[in-house]
Amino acid sequence: MITIADPSWAIQQLDRFIALTELVPRTNGRGGLRHAGSNDDITAQAAIVERIFVHLDPQWRDQLRPSINPDQAWKGHWALAIRVKTTIINDAEIREKLGDNAPQISASSLHPWAWEGARSLWQSGHFREAVTAAARKINAETQNKLNDRTRSETKLFQDALSTNAPTAGHPRLRVVPNDGSATFASMQRGVMAFAEGCFAAIRNPNSHVGNLPELTEHEGLEQLAAFSLLARWVDGASVET
Repeated sequence: MITIADPSWAIQQLDRFIALTELVPRTNGRGGLRHAGSNDDITAQAAIVERIFVHLDPQWRDQLRPSINPDQAWKGHWALAIRVKTTIINDAEIREKLGDNAPQISASSLHPWAWEGARSLWQSGHFREAVTAAARKINAETQNKLNDRTRSETKLFQDALSTNAPTAGHPRLRVVPNDGSATFASMQRGVMAFAEGCFAAIRNPNSHVGNLPELTEHEGLEQLAAFSLLARWVDGASVET
């Protein structure tokens, strides 16, 4: 699934890298081929295109075919850059022709509490740990919002989303205004149950990463999206003290 905010920029960066790493004849009489650009220019541009590679596939290095010729050290990157460029250009058409043109979601478009907590682990392919880090971030931000460090995770959300009036040391989060209506009670109960499910069924199992196989990227994205939704509810809620 291709999720790039500015495909034109990505293609421009890939084109520059492809031009720099193109193999051209040597001009010093030694024969053979070398990369068109200087090693310094290629290295600088590689820092950008490798970010594009990892954005699309955290395991992109597994696709590289290393060259035994030191004068053609970037040959594998060059081939991968061409593949990535072609995929980006044709993504919309491919998804349409294969019947896969459903709406897409990008991890970077999720709520900042979820994505910023998960970003570094996500980009290195540690999806299960990334979701766990996002859960910790959302727990911490909720504690910050309530100024309450005495509870965490499930107990924190059970207390914060209670429909009971706040008391000393027990501030409440109000997802919708507390007007005493059935809608208010339903929202509080629903978000509380959702939070309990996120921590019981996602965060707790994920914390035991040694006993579970790594998530696929899609599975990780689904779990991250669940915490993103919880983060939006918490971020948009008012605090009643």
